[in-house]
Amino acid sequence: MLIERIFQLRHRLVFRLILAVGFTLLVCIATWAYFNIDYQESKLTENIVVGTDRLTNTIKLGTHYAMMLNSRDDINQIITNIGKLKEIQNIRIFNKNGQIKYSNHRAEVDTTTNIKAEACDICHRTEPPLVELALQERIRLFDSDKGYRLLGIISPIFNEPGCATDACHVHPEGKKVLGALDVVVSLQATDREILLAKKGMVGLAGFAFLLISSIVGILVFRFVNRPVQQLIEGTRQIARGDYPQKIPIGRKDEMGQLATAIGAMSREITQKQVELNEQRNEYQNLFEHVPCLITVQDRTFKLLRYNREFAERFGPGPGDHCYQAYKGRSEKCPNCQVALTFEDGLPHQGEEAGLNKDGSEAHWIFRTSPIRNAQGEIVAALEMSIDITARKLLEVQLSKSERKYHEIFNHIPNPVFVLDSQTLEVIDCNESVKTVYGYDKDEIVGRSFLEFFAEDEREGYAEQLHKADVLNQVRHRNKAGSHLFVNVRVSPSEYPGRQVLLVTTSDITKRLEAERKLIQASKMATLGEMATGVAHELNQPMSVIKTASSFFVKKLERNEPVQDDILHPMLKKIDSNVDRATRIIEHMRQFARKSDLRLEKVQLGEILGKAFEIFSQQLRLRGIEVLWDLEPDIPRILADPGRLEQVFINLLLNARDAIEEKWEGQDAAPGSKTITLKTRYDGHQVICEVRDTGKGIPPVLAEKIFEPFFTTKEVGKGTGLGLSISYGIIQECGGTIRLHHDSARGACFVLEFPATGRPHETEDSHRR
Repeated sequence: MLIERIFQLRHRLVFRLILAVGFTLLVCIATWAYFNIDYQESKLTENIVVGTDRLTNTIKLGTHYAMMLNSRDDINQIITNIGKLKEIQNIRIFNKNGQIKYSNHRAEVDTTTNIKAEACDICHRTEPPLVELALQERIRLFDSDKGYRLLGIISPIFNEPGCATDACHVHPEGKKVLGALDVVVSLQATDREILLAKKGMVGLAGFAFLLISSIVGILVFRFVNRPVQQLIEGTRQIARGDYPQKIPIGRKDEMGQLATAIGAMSREITQKQVELNEQRNEYQNLFEHVPCLITVQDRTFKLLRYNREFAERFGPGPGDHCYQAYKGRSEKCPNCQVALTFEDGLPHQGEEAGLNKDGSEAHWIFRTSPIRNAQGEIVAALEMSIDITARKLLEVQLSKSERKYHEIFNHIPNPVFVLDSQTLEVIDCNESVKTVYGYDKDEIVGRSFLEFFAEDEREGYAEQLHKADVLNQVRHRNKAGSHLFVNVRVSPSEYPGRQVLLVTTSDITKRLEAERKLIQASKMATLGEMATGVAHELNQPMSVIKTASSFFVKKLERNEPVQDDILHPMLKKIDSNVDRATRIIEHMRQFARKSDLRLEKVQLGEILGKAFEIFSQQLRLRGIEVLWDLEPDIPRILADPGRLEQVFINLLLNARDAIEEKWEGQDAAPGSKTITLKTRYDGHQVICEVRDTGKGIPPVLAEKIFEPFFTTKEVGKGTGLGLSISYGIIQECGGTIRLHHDSARGACFVLEFPATGRPHETEDSHRR
């Protein structure tokens, strides 16, 4: 029986191979012939179109001069002569109303054509009519009454500047198109040529198919039929139980490889049988010992097989159904996935609950799969379940935990926002937002967090928020439109299905106001300490003014004239000293006013210069020399100018007092009482050093000097708030202040600020 089937297989193989090759050849040759014919037809048609378009242009050029002269006889003569050509069917010239003014068929002259006809509708399908059309849009193909095809090309006749003069038959300048030229040619000869080309191509394709098919048939019988016969002989030996080591067909191609494979197959049959038995035992062990529940059920949901895990857990009896064994039911489940698998033949999965043998509730995830026989019919269903009871308990605990932390989230006293990490859209927020900002949750969710910032500041803060940073003293606006100051802390996190930013804000408006009052009080105390120096600064210009005014009063009392060479210099001196006094008073007024808590870009050298200007007389009276070492062209920093000036005044006051204390009752050598002011830029930060030659600060006290109310001065000479306030102001600018300990002859304070860009002017102008 096997040998007969192999013989049949040989004949089928040869037949199908010849049929497949023949069909492939037929398809390829037919495809080549079709595209070749289509190409030739397209090429011939394209040539006809190009030639007709050239003829149309020739007619337009030939009639152009006659039209300019309004010579109807010349136009009729040109059209009649060209219309005598064999391929020409019609030559017509229309006016804009569709009236034929010229034609090679005289009977058509002065007749009117419907503008909705195919030739005219090309331009008149819109209102106003189209003026210019591409060649492909002006072409139309149609059949003649005699059955052959015709090609028509219509071209507009444009109004030219010469037609609008009195020398011509006058057309308005705004009239762009005067009419149209329609040329129709016959495609009868072209169609005949195409038909001959098709017949020739079909004949060539048929001949090629027969020739190639014959060659393929010979090769198949030579190189396929004979090796197959040898393979059949080898299978006969295998059928007899004589397993050949090699089938000698004497070839190394695919047939030779097949022969080698059949030989190898005969050697592997016995080995595979042994391996098959081992695998069957292995899969049986896996079925029994896998740590999940496995059952095989028939269409009535009767348990046909089940593994050891299922038996030990539920102890099913003979003939039990699945719903009886581990679900505690008397009938099948309403949404039985096994039943659905029998219906649609597809795997299904889901979750379900049941009872353990001890009556406790259990949960599983399951998957069902169909079991088919050799005919593909579903004879049983496999159901595999994994116990997830412990996971369910964890989910319940997690749900409780989530509710707990949600309560904590809502009761955090500070506003907390959950933002989309890309758009900064508010996804969620806690109830404290209502208290601080005045917005309900549904009012703020879905809006951009940047709406809390001033419009001109949003872009800069958006960049900082994306960097997940800490923002200090940010000005926000609440629902009522009032401003408040907050510290913003940003940290990246994960929200279900997306990356988010957790943003916490702290309202520091009241704290800043208190600090503002404290700083203002410190300013007033500083002004009190500088009163003597300021008074001396004002006394000098006032003395000049007083002297000059006394001089003028005496002159007036004596009725003596004042000479111009004396009057003019003295008036100039009075004016300059009035300006000087005004600058001092204005500087003191600006220093004393309250800060508006806004940071701006400033030059460090300018602030040092202002602090020295208001304090210079204090130092000069005490013989203290100020040495300037300002690096030119350093970047600007972000700071409150008034507050930063107060920092430097505090440092100068401390340096003055330290020098005075050190040299009290002693004669100081020249250059021994100095304060050095130095600025530089290290490529990242702007650095300022304030160094003095005072008594210095002991290392054991260095860590305490920035604490509130700590002072190294005698009782009654300091409040202990100067350095503490300075420390806070420097932090507001994003900078740091520290005491440098490498100096053995005084104190050195180092201030570091982040740079914000290049300055517009150098600090050389502030060098003293």
